Amino acid sequence: MTLKEIWIYPVKSLGGISLSSSRVLEKGLVNDRRFMLVDNENNFMTQRDNPEMALLKVSLKEDSFLISFQGETLILPIQPPESNDVDEAVIWNDTVEVILVGTQFDQWFSEMLGKKCRLVYFPETNSRPVDYNYAKNNEQVSLADGYPFLIIGANSLQDLNDRLDIPLPMNRFRPNFVFSGGMPFEEDSWRNFSIGNNRFVGLKPCARCTITTIDQNTAEKGVEPLVTMAGFRKRNGKVFFGQNLIAVDYREVKVGDEIKVESYQ
Repeated sequence: MTLKEIWIYPVKSLGGISLSSSRVLEKGLVNDRRFMLVDNENNFMTQRDNPEMALLKVSLKEDSFLISFQGETLILPIQPPESNDVDEAVIWNDTVEVILVGTQFDQWFSEMLGKKCRLVYFPETNSRPVDYNYAKNNEQVSLADGYPFLIIGANSLQDLNDRLDIPLPMNRFRPNFVFSGGMPFEEDSWRNFSIGNNRFVGLKPCARCTITTIDQNTAEKGVEPLVTMAGFRKRNGKVFFGQNLIAVDYREVKVGDEIKVESYQ
């Protein structure tokens, strides 16, 4: 099995960036979900309630990100000044300390989305523990929903697409790692494995939400793939696709790295 794709999502719930290599950190890949939009109550914003966020695309420049939306663009520094104001934001059941990126960024995103919002940044040193029911050594996570990494097999998507009338791209599922080879859904059973020389631990399958039903190019919402997956991927009232991970090592991973599974759940 081989690592086929690497993805990061610098601003939570906005478009992703495909990379050929990335350094692994405890909270996730470098620059993955360190920024987030929040509403007037400082609650996190995602495509679940704001599907138009899918139309905000992100690309990586030398020392910044380029955000684009229907012909409008914004340059976002990879890391805002530490002197910026600090506030708190709510993401799921967690309240985290964040840095306010700047009013000019708040204004741009508010105008693009047609609703008042603010852009915040989550520094590497700030705390947000992984769910203690699954953490192995008090690991931390970024502004991802709950875990630092998500892996999905290309053959898992192919199996799903074989059941759908219209096949869907992998971007519906927002993985960090996509691998080729192996059996469909075999990542469900992985416990200890390595990508190149970096070791990971599989914690739990990823429960999927309505973001998987949103076309990432049009922001239109449908019913698939949740309806089809409910027929063969549902357990305890939730639909699962992909495996959540933590890292043991903090080295570099590269497209083409061999994946070796050492133990299973």
